[in-house]
Amino acid sequence: MLTTALTEMFDLQHPIILGPMGGVSGGELAAAVSNAGGLGMVGGGYGDPAWLRTELTRVKNATQRPWGAGLITWAANPVVLDLVLECRPHALMLSFGDPRPYAAAIKSAGCKLICQVQGLEEVRLAQEAGADLIVAEGTEAGGHGGGRATLPLVPAVVDAVAPTPVVAAGGIADGRGLAAALMLGAHGALIGTRFYASAEALGHDGAKQRIVAARGDQTRRTRVFDLIRGYAWPPDYTGRAIRNGFLERWGGRETQLAHVLETERVGYQAAARDGDCDTAVVWAGEAVDLIKSIESASALVARISAQAEAQLRLGAILIRTDGDCAT
Repeated sequence: MLTTALTEMFDLQHPIILGPMGGVSGGELAAAVSNAGGLGMVGGGYGDPAWLRTELTRVKNATQRPWGAGLITWAANPVVLDLVLECRPHALMLSFGDPRPYAAAIKSAGCKLICQVQGLEEVRLAQEAGADLIVAEGTEAGGHGGGRATLPLVPAVVDAVAPTPVVAAGGIADGRGLAAALMLGAHGALIGTRFYASAEALGHDGAKQRIVAARGDQTRRTRVFDLIRGYAWPPDYTGRAIRNGFLERWGGRETQLAHVLETERVGYQAAARDGDCDTAVVWAGEAVDLIKSIESASALVARISAQAEAQLRLGAILIRTDGDCAT
């Protein structure tokens, strides 16, 4: 059994956090991950109150284990924050923006504050907010993120915030990735795309099948899907998605797209409703190469953790002392 500061903080069996993917990580998926011994997180997205009430109620009713929720910081507001905190999550994760205005309310509610960062400047803000746990997200991650790669970012954040525990994110989809994160000094992994391709995840089956079929080099960081959907993301954060017809048509032509948004948006919205993944976005990270099937979340949690333990034992075998060498 893997024991880290993350597992001890939330009394987990496995050092795995579900990435709070907006529109994907609903209450059923969050509860499944928590019931399996990880930390399930509901993805609050852009803060739709009706959706949040439904999914937060669902996770509360489906698990007695610790769970949490995640909000996009720049899109959050006190009303949405109060709505989430009223449901008594064990953790609340803030990503993509300054967490300091919301930190006091989160902590006074007896909730652990998790801050996701993509660089060292955001680390400073997380520390000033009093983060209990910091997620270092590399650019390999699906959905929105920054430009730093996971491998060098994680130990840099670990060094910068010690003794605050760090969790790694970005490009982790199996036990080898979790083991690598632990060796970089992290206390666990936040995993998104692998759980998108799970039975309990929200979203169209076609999107899940796209993830299973995709290769890492078929993903790309882009702004076109935010532009067509009308979301004013800060310029530092692009989104990694699987290449499709819409991205091939408009990638690199954002200025031209801006001039025809009114007409293009009608078709895009229809495609999103119908699950037409050749037009609608499928956020996914570079680790899609490692995803071969759609499985239950509980099976994924158990296997990823077991793989990590086996990988760490294998690594120990590589160490030899002078007495082990043949004469």
